[in-house]
Amino acid sequence: MPSADSAIPFIDFSEFGDGTSESAKRIGTQLYTACRDVGFLYIVGHGIPQEEIDGIFDMSKKFFALPYETKMTAPHPKEAWHHRGYSGIGVEQVSQMVFDDDKIEEMRGKGADFKESYDMGSEDSHKCPNVWLEDKYLPGLRSTCLDFQDTCKKLENKVLKALALGMPGVPENFFEEYHSGYDNQLRFLHYPSAPRKVFDSGEKGRIAAHTDFGTCTFLFQDDCGGLEVESPHNPGTFLPAPPVHGAIVFNIGDFLMRWSNDELKSTLHRVRAPPPRADDGEMTRERYSIPYFCSADPERVIDALPGTFSETRPKKYAPITSREYITMRMNATYAKY
Repeated sequence: MPSADSAIPFIDFSEFGDGTSESAKRIGTQLYTACRDVGFLYIVGHGIPQEEIDGIFDMSKKFFALPYETKMTAPHPKEAWHHRGYSGIGVEQVSQMVFDDDKIEEMRGKGADFKESYDMGSEDSHKCPNVWLEDKYLPGLRSTCLDFQDTCKKLENKVLKALALGMPGVPENFFEEYHSGYDNQLRFLHYPSAPRKVFDSGEKGRIAAHTDFGTCTFLFQDDCGGLEVESPHNPGTFLPAPPVHGAIVFNIGDFLMRWSNDELKSTLHRVRAPPPRADDGEMTRERYSIPYFCSADPERVIDALPGTFSETRPKKYAPITSREYITMRMNATYAKY
């Protein structure tokens, strides 16, 4: 469990129900406060059975255990914005808002993220069709992932409704109208074991400090550790966000921060080598995590949320579609090797 002085709050959704009770309004207010002040939190009482979470992690581990040549039969397309398919170790480097081509090229020479990934999304997405592994290689992969996405979408609906309940001026079902889910993304991540000295020296890294660029993210993580979140009170200082059994990590993305006229906080976070345990020896433990990224429907135009602007607090940003914003951010965030 996090220490008592952890800056990352816990919010219990077990009494949220259908969102009409006084308990639901209280949870909404707690969620809004955490998203405004911290941008990161743990969700407990979310309603997803632990057996289902264990099952998706089991499928992820089976996928990454396949031979490289097999995984490469479902490759990530060459376009950075087409986040589907498999990316091998050392293929990708996450950056934070780098738009200059020369700077991106310079980054490529400094070593990529020591991880591999497999991305998928809705079968209804026309711009980003899924790149599935053939069923003969890993039976049940497709159905298991699609079922888990449906589960995550239901949680997204609940949490965004809670946020609307808690935000002054935002109608109760406001976010639901913008989030059908067909532009969401589920990602399997695997950080292999490696000698600790290569991380201590900076020779290798896991994921550098960055913000997510969509509406919000739900993160499922194993018991390895390594996630760190920038302190809301001390910029530049990162606090551990250790795994908590039964809890899901939730954070606000840049798109929702912009949509809220910067009222909600999209917080820097990173993944480092996990803290050493007595039996680790000279090697780090491997880490598995599964983020579910939520985005507004691509063609919907968003402007500052109701209640986030006034005569004395003008709008900071021009209207923009989700597609325009997400494409811009993806091209500036992922340096492909």
